[in-house]
Amino acid sequence: MIKIGKESDNQYIVDDPHVSRHHAQLEKQEDGVWLLIDLNSTNGTYVNDQQVARKRVNTKDEIRFGEHVCSLSDILNQHNDYSEEFALLKGIYDRYIESKVKIQSSNQFKTRLLQSIPFALLGVVGVTLSFLEKGSPLLMVISFIVMVCAPTIGIFLGAKQSAKVPRQLQHIANQFKIDYVCPKCGTFLGEIPWESLRNRKQCPVSSCKAKWINE
Repeated sequence: MIKIGKESDNQYIVDDPHVSRHHAQLEKQEDGVWLLIDLNSTNGTYVNDQQVARKRVNTKDEIRFGEHVCSLSDILNQHNDYSEEFALLKGIYDRYIESKVKIQSSNQFKTRLLQSIPFALLGVVGVTLSFLEKGSPLLMVISFIVMVCAPTIGIFLGAKQSAKVPRQLQHIANQFKIDYVCPKCGTFLGEIPWESLRNRKQCPVSSCKAKWINE
């Protein structure tokens, strides 16, 4: 629970003459949503310019106590609570892993396909020769060239496809390093699974210590 008002015993202190000493409070519900409750304040509590007594709020709502306008994020961040922003990192981590797996799986398929095409060509040549005059010097030369070149072409095509993978992985890794950071201090969290970070409950950077889990 986060108490809001102009008295020093509140968790979120609002220095405004139109704000009561104990103006309102935020309570986190079992489903994770915050409930804003007005504590019979003199000038009322407003959400999106509508006076409320009790209302569930999110980070998109505009909250006003007296003349003081803020958001849910402002209140939580002053309380060093970054649980909502941290929860969004789970989607970032999951999408990053899915993208890596997709790139690697797609590469394996395309590499094997490209390496197989020249050998399939050998089979076509063999079938063709079986229906044509086997003793033809020209056909024998063509058959020999295909047999010699096919493996080389397969290796070349496979290597060319594999060469694309590091660039693709680097691209998503660069974006991941920008997005997968502590919502308060911006420190990159590495490729540590989101669930493991959740168990830590707060940022390990000593100068930050942002709360990732609100209990």
